[in-house]
Amino acid sequence: MKKTLSFLSLAIVFASSARAELKLPAIIGDHMVLQQKQANPVWGWDDPGTKVTVSFAGQTKTAEAGADGRWTVKLDPVDANAEPAVLTIEGSSKRELQDVLVGEVWMCSGQSNMGFTVGGDWNAEVEALAANVPNLRLISVPQVGTQELQDDFQGQWEASTTESCRGFTAVGFFYGKYLQEILGVPVGLIDNAWGGSAAEAWVRRTTIEADPRFASLVEGWKQREVQLQSPETKAKYEADLAAWKESAEKAKAEGKPAPRPPQSPDQLLHGNARPGNIFAGVVNPTLGYGIKGVIWYQGESNAGRAWEYAQLFPFMIEQWRQEWNQGDFPFYWVQLADFKSEVDQPGESQWAELRESQTKTLSLPNTGQAVIIDLGEGNDIHPKNKHDVAARLVRWALARDYGFKLEPESPTYQAMEIAGNKVVLAFDHTGTGLRTVDVNEALGFAVCGEDQQWKWAEAKIVGPNKIEVWSAEVPAPVAVRYAWAENPVCNVLSKEGLPLTPFRTDDFPMITAPQPAAAAQ
Repeated sequence: MKKTLSFLSLAIVFASSARAELKLPAIIGDHMVLQQKQANPVWGWDDPGTKVTVSFAGQTKTAEAGADGRWTVKLDPVDANAEPAVLTIEGSSKRELQDVLVGEVWMCSGQSNMGFTVGGDWNAEVEALAANVPNLRLISVPQVGTQELQDDFQGQWEASTTESCRGFTAVGFFYGKYLQEILGVPVGLIDNAWGGSAAEAWVRRTTIEADPRFASLVEGWKQREVQLQSPETKAKYEADLAAWKESAEKAKAEGKPAPRPPQSPDQLLHGNARPGNIFAGVVNPTLGYGIKGVIWYQGESNAGRAWEYAQLFPFMIEQWRQEWNQGDFPFYWVQLADFKSEVDQPGESQWAELRESQTKTLSLPNTGQAVIIDLGEGNDIHPKNKHDVAARLVRWALARDYGFKLEPESPTYQAMEIAGNKVVLAFDHTGTGLRTVDVNEALGFAVCGEDQQWKWAEAKIVGPNKIEVWSAEVPAPVAVRYAWAENPVCNVLSKEGLPLTPFRTDDFPMITAPQPAAAAQ
């Protein structure tokens, strides 16, 4: 009996030992880039109570796995290093991470225009051939939409090659390649973009629920969640799915394309619009990894709620900065490009209002906006020239973070002065002056009088930072707008090649603002 118990005890010990395993998240692995000149967290999991030792660049840090098995150490800041190094982690087992570099790390986030890959760029074939850059490292985070906080993902760091770059974000890749070539240090890029995503999905659910400004948004989703999970909705989906299968079989037999299948309730619940979904499934697994900053390209999905976006977008940035606990790290975004049909008459525009909300977010510290009102395609929401987008984004980093003497900001409206039937506009950030492109006339301006009826205006550059605007149809102008449309015809830019930022001088009610409740009958 005692021998049996002894054997059982040994078996339990060996089984426990076999289960003991040091586990690392995907973001901590071979070929990764650590952010230079700042303390970098390194974390993972092991048996509770296990002492874990991390050694790198002549330093050794220790931690103990907590009750949940997680441990974290913080490496001391080190300078950039392009020589491949080994990072050793010892706990219940030992891992040696190979080919670790130190340099600049940027996160590339947003929706489909950030997710748009190098393979889709106009110059994809040439860019891919020029993509063998060993010190440019890439990692992509899969799209997982959930309300449950995830602590890991399937992915790995890899060096940029002709093959690996093709499926990577084009804006992010070109941005990172610029930095690597100009700074001469390794660059790591984290791609976590998700096409069609709404801004509210990128923040922690509990934080947006706690902010009264977004009470209506949250309440609407709570009602939708109840409805999507109801037996009635599930039964309707099953019926619609059965009908679709029948229609698809019939279409196949007739040699016709199959109709689009119905969208399942589960797809919406795990999609890219539900508040908190992307934060929990995509952002949280990388949370805390040492980064220099974030580049962002999103807003199309929130255009119908542009008024709300003026609060939601800066809220998201502030929340990310708090979550990362790295201070006010750089956050640079791309303003919406021109898209849809050109208009015959000036008027209101949801996309113009969204662009305005993006511009207002520049009030946050350490932020920047790349204006691309000249780089869009009217018939494609995904313009294929991503190289120039990245070039305008990277100016911000070069000027603000790396000490280069460049003007990163597009000309922006500053003030207006009315003189009779003319308005003189003054602008900031005009560099060495303003100019037009394509034609000599300054296009894209509209004026209105007290009646708020907008008319196209003539315009003339009258100084390095001033433009004169007028219309024979508006003898007493009160306000001016520029590039105020989904797809405006506009052509003013600085001599440095940065387009004039779309703007309005009025504060008329926004068409995307919440409408007052109808009076009770």
